[in-house]
Amino acid sequence: MPTELLFRQDAYLTETPAKVEALNERGGIVLDRTVFYATGGGQPGDAGRIRLADGSEIAIGTTIYDPEDKSRVIHVPLEGQAAPQPGDTVTLLLDWERRLKRMRIHTALHLLSVVLPFPVTGGSIGDGDGRLDFDIPEGGLDKAEIGEKLNALIARNAAVSERWITDEELDANPGLVKTMSVKPPRGSGRVRLVSIEGIDLQPCGGTHVRNTSEIGVVAITDIEKKGKQNRRVRIALA
Repeated sequence: MPTELLFRQDAYLTETPAKVEALNERGGIVLDRTVFYATGGGQPGDAGRIRLADGSEIAIGTTIYDPEDKSRVIHVPLEGQAAPQPGDTVTLLLDWERRLKRMRIHTALHLLSVVLPFPVTGGSIGDGDGRLDFDIPEGGLDKAEIGEKLNALIARNAAVSERWITDEELDANPGLVKTMSVKPPRGSGRVRLVSIEGIDLQPCGGTHVRNTSEIGVVAITDIEKKGKQNRRVRIALA
């Protein structure tokens, strides 16, 4: 059965009861539902704990999609952890502090793609920092100017929300897709859009804050030349 992705419905949900569906050959734990984001789109998988019925806990180091069945999510324990049994009822406890930093950075990167309206060739999200790579012709980029524009967008206190469109609607609006290297997930018949009110709209399956005011001040920490037309812009929570 597919894992129910509760983080898609509410990115602020930090715990949930769940049932153990299976264990894979490497000890990965498959549950019927999860609040843990699984690695994808430049955003790393969540960490946290799984609490068993007797009160003992299993430390989860990361979360990934099952390479053999992308509809299932695998919670990967740290080494030396006990294993639950299929059918067990457990409680998932998200490492919220880490997740929130990633949500703030992820939303800030969407705004950065507005400040720099060029095709995005890559990106990654860290715990309080992140980057986007842009296909930009020769020409200097001013860190101070980019930072000023980015923080001005953050200060607009814009609401962040999600909605779904069909594959056909996305095909009719190709300009929504900013990334050259990572394409929106297709095949289910619908695509998730993240909207920053009055500022940005693009396909994204990641987790975000509810309002840009939650991002806080962001610094442009570095701009690197990664090729003739490739510029890597790094940001961090100030």
